[in-house]
Amino acid sequence: VVAVYGTLSDLLSVASNKLGIKATSVYNGKGGLIDDIALIRDDDVLFVCEGEPFIDPQTDGRPHEELTGSHTDWLTLNVGGRYFTTTRSTLVNKEPDSMLAHMFKDKDAWGNKQDHRGAFLIDRSPEYFEPILNYLRHGQLIVNDGINLLGVLEEARFFGIDSLIEHLEIAIKNSQPAEDHSPISRKEFVRFLLATPTKSELRCQGLNFSGADLSRLDLRYINFKMANLSRCNLAHANLCCANLERADLSGSVLDSANLQGVKMLCSNAEGASLKGCNFEDPSGLKANLEGANLKGVDMEGSQMTGINLRVATLKNAKLKNCNLRGATLAGTDLENCDLSGCDLQEANLRGSNVKGAIFEEMLTPLHMSQSVRGR
Repeated sequence: VVAVYGTLSDLLSVASNKLGIKATSVYNGKGGLIDDIALIRDDDVLFVCEGEPFIDPQTDGRPHEELTGSHTDWLTLNVGGRYFTTTRSTLVNKEPDSMLAHMFKDKDAWGNKQDHRGAFLIDRSPEYFEPILNYLRHGQLIVNDGINLLGVLEEARFFGIDSLIEHLEIAIKNSQPAEDHSPISRKEFVRFLLATPTKSELRCQGLNFSGADLSRLDLRYINFKMANLSRCNLAHANLCCANLERADLSGSVLDSANLQGVKMLCSNAEGASLKGCNFEDPSGLKANLEGANLKGVDMEGSQMTGINLRVATLKNAKLKNCNLRGATLAGTDLENCDLSGCDLQEANLRGSNVKGAIFEEMLTPLHMSQSVRGR
């Protein structure tokens, strides 16, 4: 019985002194040549020689189990053509419910196939198996450069190494590059538009266009739902039937834009400029801005016949000289809104808040129901 420490040369020196020979080689109980002292485990039975070939201890009449306990039996695995030497305890003890543990817990329980050298055959990728075997040895996830963590994760799932799966999922998440939230430029978007067939639906949901110059572009029917279009220049752009639902248009410039049939439900256009915009669709399709935040917007001179502004917020907005004929303004907040010169004929102002609103010089008389708040 010897203490194993230092290097393999130190072990050979100790063995030489103990046995009175000139030890040059160390073998495990299976005849595997040990070339790294780290492969040796407590209670292992080792064989040293002066260079002669290894002699199987089973030939002297003693059963192999007497020489090496079942918990430290050395095994050689042939994984995808590459050989790995390990112990039965390494494969069994750390993850007793894994496939590897079930394969090698009881000898020949699975009828494991062996090659001509006696190595157990496993048809898996050796480069992905190596990190798994090392994890079973010392409990640490160590993956060499160039090894795909997704491949190691797939092998861990295949072998049922549950504790390693969690480590790998965290490592993969941490290795992913940070998401690029930088705004899309005009050049990038125009290239995107040109590469998309005319009849294809263009979906830009949730994309970041903050501060981009998208003026005078044909943006018809594009889905901008929940996109960031804050401080964008959309002047003279064609946004006919575009979907801007819950989009952020705060501080944007949409002067003279074509907004026929646009969907802007619950969008945020606070402080935006929409002077001279056209919301009126000759075919009768009405623009829908229900629930939109239009605080402080400047919509002077815009054509908004039949527009739906139900429960929208237009506090302090400028709607001077707008055409709001037949518009739905029920429940709309028009506090301190400038509506002078507006055409409000047949507009529905039921339940709207018109406190402090300016109605002078309207093109048609305004008839408000008693439920209109303010004066």
